[in-house]
Amino acid sequence: MSSLTYDLTLAGLSVGSAAALTGIGLIVTYRATGVLNFAHGAIAMVCAYVLRQCVVEWGWPLWLGASVTLLALAPALGVVLERFVFRPLAVLGGDPAQTLVASIGVFVLLVGGAALVWGQGARDDAPVLVPDEPWGQLAVVLVLAAGVAAVVRRTRFGRELRAVVDDRRLAELGGIDADRVAATGWAFGSFTAGLTGVLLAPYVRLDPYGLSLLVMEVVAVAVAARMRSLTVAVVVALGIGVAQSQLTRLHPSGWAEPLLQAAGTNLFVVALLVAALVLPGVGERDALPRTATARAATPPGAWIVVLVLFLLPLGFAGRDLHTSIQVPALAVILLSLVVVTGRGGQISLGQAAYAGLGALFTALLAAGRFPGLPALPELAALAVAVVLVAPLGLVTGWPAIGRRGLALALATFAVGVGVSRFVFAQPYATAGLSLGRPAGFDGDRAYYVLELLLLAVALLAAHGLRRGRTGRALAAMRDHERGAQAAGVGVPSLKLLAFVVGAALAALGGGMLGMGLRAFDAAAYDPVRGLLWFAAVVVLGADSTLGALAAAALLVGLDAGTRGGFAAALIGVLAILVGRFPGGLYEALRTAAERLRPRRAPALTAVGARARGRLRPAEPEAARRAPVPSGATGVARGAKGKGAAGRREIPGDVGGSGLRGGADRTGRGPSGGAVTSLPGDDTAPSPLAPAGPLLTARHLHAHYGRFTALDGVDLDLSPGRVTAVVGPNGAGKSTLFHCLAGTLRPARGTVRLGGRDITALPAHARTRLGVARTFQQLAVFPSLTVAENVRVGAEQGRKTDPGAVERTLRLLGLDGPVRALPAAGLPTGTLRRVELARVLAGSPRVLLLDEPAAGLDTAEVSALARILEALAAEGAALLVVEHDLDLVAGLADVVHVMSAGRIVASGPPGRVLDALEPEAGR
Repeated sequence: MSSLTYDLTLAGLSVGSAAALTGIGLIVTYRATGVLNFAHGAIAMVCAYVLRQCVVEWGWPLWLGASVTLLALAPALGVVLERFVFRPLAVLGGDPAQTLVASIGVFVLLVGGAALVWGQGARDDAPVLVPDEPWGQLAVVLVLAAGVAAVVRRTRFGRELRAVVDDRRLAELGGIDADRVAATGWAFGSFTAGLTGVLLAPYVRLDPYGLSLLVMEVVAVAVAARMRSLTVAVVVALGIGVAQSQLTRLHPSGWAEPLLQAAGTNLFVVALLVAALVLPGVGERDALPRTATARAATPPGAWIVVLVLFLLPLGFAGRDLHTSIQVPALAVILLSLVVVTGRGGQISLGQAAYAGLGALFTALLAAGRFPGLPALPELAALAVAVVLVAPLGLVTGWPAIGRRGLALALATFAVGVGVSRFVFAQPYATAGLSLGRPAGFDGDRAYYVLELLLLAVALLAAHGLRRGRTGRALAAMRDHERGAQAAGVGVPSLKLLAFVVGAALAALGGGMLGMGLRAFDAAAYDPVRGLLWFAAVVVLGADSTLGALAAAALLVGLDAGTRGGFAAALIGVLAILVGRFPGGLYEALRTAAERLRPRRAPALTAVGARARGRLRPAEPEAARRAPVPSGATGVARGAKGKGAAGRREIPGDVGGSGLRGGADRTGRGPSGGAVTSLPGDDTAPSPLAPAGPLLTARHLHAHYGRFTALDGVDLDLSPGRVTAVVGPNGAGKSTLFHCLAGTLRPARGTVRLGGRDITALPAHARTRLGVARTFQQLAVFPSLTVAENVRVGAEQGRKTDPGAVERTLRLLGLDGPVRALPAAGLPTGTLRRVELARVLAGSPRVLLLDEPAAGLDTAEVSALARILEALAAEGAALLVVEHDLDLVAGLADVVHVMSAGRIVASGPPGRVLDALEPEAGR
């Protein structure tokens, strides 16, 4: 080995050792708590600053400063974060959305706090804890990795740790103190972060932003290890470190030189892009705040206040007006996050990249340096830049199709870091750029007026994505992605739309910001700012355009009027508290105002009070004798209603729901009202006529790893018949259901609808062909009202029927005041009807019901059975997966029993269910 190769290898091992420390800390924290600690780099930065403060500023001995920093401060910081930030979130339910935002909040808070305390300038006098040679650092890494592996595999604490990781609640029931395990994991993770920071600080730029981001770039080693294997993390870190050092030996000429140099100094960023975009994602659970109430319209008074505040700078002069110019531009950038995050429910930590590209492209187009295009006037350059950047939203939108939660967060963050390092930081792209303002708008006041006009256009675009069919579809996707797919929403195309529109708005705002500053400043679009912007929008109301405007004014105003870092610290505090108000600060204030508003309770007159007293004792008897009002009550469970010929007769007391089969011979319902038909297919075959199977499954096989969930299952669903599938847990019922609904593609076998092979079609495409489903866990959209929930199904369903929504609301007894209520907070029985109404509004031919009686009382189950009988009588093919054998016995025409992935018995319910063991359906 040559001397140069040897020296570069040693240098690479030194860099790789620091990266390995980061990977070890991230993995231990994730395995102990399930949290991908985005604040890891900020903790490293704070510890580096504290060690410098102790040794350089206060004159402490190095060993004492290092002991206090690494053995006391760093673990204590981790314990404090676990106890006061992440443990409350775990107690509240462990929503990964709030956990992610809180983690970003800690990052922003620590960065802002460090800027406040130590300033934003770089320091080059950090003390050296370990000499700049690899063997000491490598020894530290290997000892730590071996120690952690030994503890995890060979000690009681390690067994407890693995138990908590597998199932925290079950571990707690087994007597394990999960809080102690989590606190220990956080303490160790913070220790490794602090060690990384003090090791790196002497050899890199020590400032609040640079060191924090540098540590976060090497998160790739933990992602490559699937957040589990310490050995893989260490090997990957050392390998990337050595490869990055060896690349410095190459000196190509021509166009490849700057690209290779950029890759040679940012190989960990390349690894982050590959790990986040190519490798299977980690933390695939949903990871966005779920709005708990309906989307309330912003009071007109609030918009008047905002209008006045945004017009107020027109009276400013000098520096105040020049500072105010940044507010509308930043507001447009934050509106892009409202579209992607608030409307579409997708995490985007890379919007700063699209904003920067908008500014960069505008400058290049105006200067005539954009390849293939002539020099353009500034305003035209801005418009063309928006058009060019918008399709680049697919870079983050495409991974979003198959990724959610932490995986999507990492993918968008990786894109932001990659653009920053490979475009904004490279002289070949940004050297010598200047950016002027459009002709006629050169002055600050005139340019501010132009910004207000462009902001108005952006507000109209964001408003358009909130209203109408697209707005309801976006809200449905945000609230419950699988439920939206089941309702027929084209989730992949809708995600791409959100990211493309978001990229366009970010580019518009970035170009406006660049023209306002009269220069392209790469620091204005740093990935850390992207994290700050994301946190600001979420805590002030991700789905609120008013929140985006307020966040822009807050960020610019605080940074201009206070010491740098104050705005970031404030947003960080609010983000940490996000678990207390998941709908955002605006939603919390609106809810509090509603609670404080005095309400006068309605009072009965004396005659009314006497009438209520007389009627109250008779209410139970009256309720028992009353007809079933629109699916709200019913008769005893198991009533079948079969005629002598074996076909279904719809009972007459289905009531005011207006079922065609519930009419008497006069053509009127029991309440005397005219009867309305079901919102189904007018061409559906009559149940009296013989018909072949409508949906068929043949030889279905499905596997989860080595476990066989389905082993050659055949199934037929015919019009006018109710088919039930029962069996013990793990029999394969849910897997069969998912294969039929399109949420899981079988390994082998076919699914056909009316002779058409639909095996490869996704769930939303099957819904539009007439195959609809409900969920065992309710799939409603809490931010939409009851009527809006049903309208989503009607708009995305098999055919367009203007009257389907109203008929379905009447059918399920939801046409009263309840129709205008948000779905959030309604009783389970009502929500079951809302979900069923949404499905029926789409005019399905095949209805798949996954434990529809779960959470319902006896009366509600009976009413549900009557409605399902009516649907079958109308010609629909029904499949019911149900544990309630009484409901199955009274409802089904044929029952299939599953066990070990196979159908082991089939036949009429009386014969099949009588042969079952009592626990077969439990």
